[in-house]
Amino acid sequence: MKTAAFVDQFPEIEILKNEPLAKYTNTKTGGPAELLAFPNNSQQLRQLVVSAQQANLELTVLGNASNLIVRDGGLDGLVIILQKMNKITCSANQVIAEAGAAMIRATEVAWQNGLTGLEFAAGIPGSVGGAIFMNAGAYGGEVGQVVENVKVIDRQGNLKTYSQDELHFSYRHSRIQDEDDLVIEAVFSLKSGQPALIRAKMDDLNFRRAAKQPLEYPSCGSVFKRPKGYYTGKLIHDAKLQGYRVGDAQVSLKHAGFIVNLNHATADDYLAVIQHVQAIIWQKFQVRLETEVRIIGKN
Repeated sequence: MKTAAFVDQFPEIEILKNEPLAKYTNTKTGGPAELLAFPNNSQQLRQLVVSAQQANLELTVLGNASNLIVRDGGLDGLVIILQKMNKITCSANQVIAEAGAAMIRATEVAWQNGLTGLEFAAGIPGSVGGAIFMNAGAYGGEVGQVVENVKVIDRQGNLKTYSQDELHFSYRHSRIQDEDDLVIEAVFSLKSGQPALIRAKMDDLNFRRAAKQPLEYPSCGSVFKRPKGYYTGKLIHDAKLQGYRVGDAQVSLKHAGFIVNLNHATADDYLAVIQHVQAIIWQKFQVRLETEVRIIGKN
């Protein structure tokens, strides 16, 4: 099926052709998506997934494209961004959030309803779906600790619900990565707390984040997983790699675990910096740095 015919099936869904993904990624890099769709709800998402399968189109689903590098060649087939699927509700001690909702906004809803447990995520820039996918965490907390259940769609369009135990959470990992399912909604189970204390903790963590992280520049957040027994930032600092630069991609002078876009960096610039850092850390310390950031797309 030609892409024009595919688009014509969905007049109610915004679908763009050959759209630069640099407009949507947190690094401000990335080549074009052949088709880029913005479903308004899970039913439309399911229709897109099933139709892409039937049309034999490659399918890539993104949340807020925060912990992500899209190569400069872009992505073939259908790319779906879930930013319009962003509803968040609260019931008793639960916060129920659609996959495209920002984790930061989920923490705000929890605070407004006097619910504690999500404060650690107050500054995590990604979407709820992305946070579930990679078991995002910060300041001693991880999403997997507070998830009650997650609704997903598989690549054939079947609806499933996974409990916390069934999601197999571990460090920066969840079952979603193994099954290649698409998160549509997550339920967070929290506890009653005092709003003033919840807000104070969120503000403190955000202050600490701003003081340590290069939030003034576009970046994909923490680039590498923490190797067992080591701290990534210290390894990179000790290797004197802070400030190392290819094009406009630079190892942050503020936080060695970040690579920032100083102005007009490309994905190739980012990848060259990543590969250099990995090579030097192995050469100096015999430690292999694995990427935490997801790298997708064509060269």
